[in-house]
Amino acid sequence: MGQTLAEKIIARAARRKSVSPGEIVTCQVDLAMIHDSGGPRRVAPLLKRLGVDVWDPDKIVLVSDHFVPAEDEISKSILAQTRDWARINAIKNFHDLEGICHVVLPERGHLKPGMFVAGGDSHSPTGGAFGCFMFGVGATDMGGIMATGETWIRVPATIRIDLDGELEKGVSAKDINLALCGRLGMGGAKYQVVEFSGNGIASLSMEERMTLCNMTAELGAMTGIIAPDDVTQTYLDRVGADWAGGGDWRSDPGASYLEHHRLDLNALEPQVAAPHSPANAAPVTNMGNARIDRAYIGGCTGAKLGDLHMAADILKGKKIAPDTRLMVVPASTRALAETKADGTHAILSDAGATFVASGCGICAGYVGDLLGENEVCLSTTARNFQGRMGAASSEVYLASPYTVAASAIIGRITDPREFLKAQDDAS
Repeated sequence: MGQTLAEKIIARAARRKSVSPGEIVTCQVDLAMIHDSGGPRRVAPLLKRLGVDVWDPDKIVLVSDHFVPAEDEISKSILAQTRDWARINAIKNFHDLEGICHVVLPERGHLKPGMFVAGGDSHSPTGGAFGCFMFGVGATDMGGIMATGETWIRVPATIRIDLDGELEKGVSAKDINLALCGRLGMGGAKYQVVEFSGNGIASLSMEERMTLCNMTAELGAMTGIIAPDDVTQTYLDRVGADWAGGGDWRSDPGASYLEHHRLDLNALEPQVAAPHSPANAAPVTNMGNARIDRAYIGGCTGAKLGDLHMAADILKGKKIAPDTRLMVVPASTRALAETKADGTHAILSDAGATFVASGCGICAGYVGDLLGENEVCLSTTARNFQGRMGAASSEVYLASPYTVAASAIIGRITDPREFLKAQDDAS
């Protein structure tokens, strides 16, 4: 019987010819990623208790992103501890204040097809967009990985989702994610791999594929994954990752899947998830023009360069509503620099957007201008659990950058395709 892409990567990491779902195997880790929140301050005490150093500092990537900007003594202390640990342990791949780990990691060329990667964050499945098996672990498991370079894994089954056709303008990968959350539900792929395939993949940029894999976490999946192709190779070449297409990193024709779903991209409408779950997703036309106080473009699913371009497509020549705030938190400093170079930053600023330093922003509710009592926010982030981004009485809706930008203009949740159609009619 053939192997899925995920099974092939796990088998290589376990030094096996093949593996089967349900087996427990020990795998060698190619790369471990940690950040300031769940990294040194959690892992360092474990290593000290074990009396060991990190197994290989060259295979560790450390990113400071959660407590950025450091606006209080606690944040400053955590960032100081992170920097000290990087220096003491000779971590050369330390990306300090450069953006969100899930975006910085591929931008700096750390991810390549076939790698077995552990990440100290629940949205680590983002890396699956590059044909990696990348999954999130907690601090205890990460401590073991840091000490030994190995981890155990129960081989997951794979759910295949075929994407057919092509998205119309105004619809994005975020809408695919929300539609799947609505269809399969939170935990609908618990401890499984979600493999995206089908002819619709070819039309999606690497950044859109990153969004797809990122939000498999909301489905409860261990990871998401996409087989590498020419689009992958072009991205890797651009960021200087040394990969020349080696390895058979795609599922075999006879591979076995736990489930098989199809999604018609041609028919997909912009989606919005109502409070307080991504599973509360429905077409934007079902939202009844709900009022919003704040529009938020940020997070690892919604503020990459391509996401900011989507927002600019809507906001060019427009102004946000007088009673609505628009916050933009670029996912990386590289993305911010490119927006300044290509005019996107000026478009968003002229529309009334307020820019905040690159990082996780208020997505996890650690630092920043958190949501106030009863504030209603439409956000490009991945989660809208009650109280996550601020006050417990606040409400967060989730949508794509297109929808968030369009809604900021009128102060109510609206279909972004109406603005794009008006632009086409005027041109």
